[in-house]
Amino acid sequence: QVQVVESGGGLVQAGGSLKLSCTASERSFSSEAMGWFRQFPGKDREFVAAQTWDSSSTSYEDSVKGRFTISGDNAKNTIYLQMNSLKPEDTAVYYCATGPKLRDGRPGRFNFEYFYWGQGTQVTVTP
Repeated sequence: QVQVVESGGGLVQAGGSLKLSCTASERSFSSEAMGWFRQFPGKDREFVAAQTWDSSSTSYEDSVKGRFTISGDNAKNTIYLQMNSLKPEDTAVYYCATGPKLRDGRPGRFNFEYFYWGQGTQVTVTP
């Protein structure tokens, strides 16, 4: 069982930045991709960004492209989400998850493609 722990959430003003971290307890065939998702109140979790551990493939949701950057530190089994130019509409609980790569080597973009999830970290952006 892979354990996933996020950190780094908090309160920030619009236009500010936050960096989220996510550490997986181990890496295996079933955890070759790491993804970030977020959940707005009353909504399902939605995709934000994902990357394979070998950094061969990354993927972003359109609304965060150019503002968010996903990166990883293989030695620490840790992946990061640098969030810049934050907007109030980015306010959500952010979740990290790990799962296998897709057959074409890309990380998944859907909840069901990830097996292990963290507990979530709150990000609040004030106007």
